[in-house]
Amino acid sequence: MSPSEDYINHCREIVERVAAQHEMIHEVAGRFADSILKGRVVHLFGSGHSRIMVEEMWPRYGSFPGFNPIVELSLTFHNQVSGANGQRQAMFLENVTGLAGRILRNFDISEDDTALVVSSSGCNVVPIEIAEQFQQRGVWVAGLVSLAHCEGSESKRDDGKKLVHFSDRVLDTGAPLGDSMIQVDGLPTPVSPGSTVGGCMIVNALKAEIARLLTESGNPPRVLTSSAIVGKKEAEELFESAYDEHSRRMAVLYGGNG
Repeated sequence: MSPSEDYINHCREIVERVAAQHEMIHEVAGRFADSILKGRVVHLFGSGHSRIMVEEMWPRYGSFPGFNPIVELSLTFHNQVSGANGQRQAMFLENVTGLAGRILRNFDISEDDTALVVSSSGCNVVPIEIAEQFQQRGVWVAGLVSLAHCEGSESKRDDGKKLVHFSDRVLDTGAPLGDSMIQVDGLPTPVSPGSTVGGCMIVNALKAEIARLLTESGNPPRVLTSSAIVGKKEAEELFESAYDEHSRRMAVLYGGNG
């Protein structure tokens, strides 16, 4: 079997692991839909490559307002790799105690909010503290991790606690310890990670369930939709109305600060 075939087979296994979590996905989606129906938001946070799951949820085609994507460039800007704004700094900042509190200080958080915190290892300080502080504010938190990677890794916090310790429910990307899934003959280290595959499936499964719940409640979401499907005029109207709704929801998060 070639490495590419091996990778695709591993992805099929991830599909099965995600599918086995359907009851959990339904429960989490219900919590998130409740926040949106109350006029509040689902906060999304991911540092490092976990920002991919945040952007996958909102905003992009097939997504809709109701989410507050929290993406810090200092923790997620990978293009430079080295030099100014490089990975060394980002990986250092990801484990700075207290940074999470400064991030969340920007928002007027309500107990009607919910949150999805993404971290493949679940062991870096900032996402752990983000979840911890959400819970301290009465916010219901879903953690998205690779359970195998989380269980086999050491927390960067002094007390040893991980993201799963501050999550009301935990969703599993199905990726293995170390994330990379493929061994290449003659190469001592594995390649080709799997957490993004499982993570994106879970995020979009949640999105589909949330859309169903909102629609059944009589509040169908304004979905960002390609003009190839609805025509140019309708697509433009959907984009504008969705962005306007997002702005109104964000205004609520800023109005009570201080």
